[in-house]
Amino acid sequence: MSSGRVLIVAGSDSGGGAGIQADLKTVMALGGYGMTAITALTAQNTLGVHGVLGVAPDFVARQMEVVLDDIGADAIKTGMLVNAGIIEAVAGVLAAKAPEVPLVLDPVMVAKGGAALLDPLAVDALRRLLIPRAAVLTPNLPEAEAITGMTIADVDDMIAAARLLLALGPRAVLLKGGHLDGPVVTDLLVREDGVARFDDPRIETASTHGTGCTLASAVAAGLAKGQDVSDAVARARLYVRRAIALAPAIGHGHGPLGHGAAGVA
Repeated sequence: MSSGRVLIVAGSDSGGGAGIQADLKTVMALGGYGMTAITALTAQNTLGVHGVLGVAPDFVARQMEVVLDDIGADAIKTGMLVNAGIIEAVAGVLAAKAPEVPLVLDPVMVAKGGAALLDPLAVDALRRLLIPRAAVLTPNLPEAEAITGMTIADVDDMIAAARLLLALGPRAVLLKGGHLDGPVVTDLLVREDGVARFDDPRIETASTHGTGCTLASAVAAGLAKGQDVSDAVARARLYVRRAIALAPAIGHGHGPLGHGAAGVA
């Protein structure tokens, strides 16, 4: 059994509901050990993102290097990467220091409130440099549309988009269907050997801030503990649903999840 070390490369959320803060809470709740390379500071709360200060790419790389040289990692998770320079720096460190470590890539592009978290010009760099390296790619529907160029209106479109994403090189695509309307939320895990479909009743709540970050980090925590992709995804989805159901109902907008209450380590 692996030791559960997860290196998280992502932005900081000052409100604590998403980003690095949600990632660390999730990894700890699931029995892992979280480490970080921070790509940006955000002035953020449940109402939205009110400011972004990016970190220099060489310093993002340095954070990763010193952690990998000393502590190592059993899985790496990326979230908000800001721009092409940071994507290039991250890809370089992965190639040099962690070529065999599984990468969970959450292609964070836009915050729930609409603020841009990735330079649109950086999507090509993400597509070329990191997506082919991913063990699991975890886009939501708008992110999948931005990467593939197609419109996703139903589950059949989701399957088609996931296969286009898989053709870019990741070993698995976990496509999240929460942006579709309806009482049931459908997620798809697509690999070369087939499609696994997950259907669950939609939880009606405003406490959904950080769900994408949380899910990707939960998958990474599972991989870091030696789980296969199917088991890691199943446990991660269960954790996220529990965390939504046990959310503390704080803030005046999209509130955070109940990360600690939902632990299923």
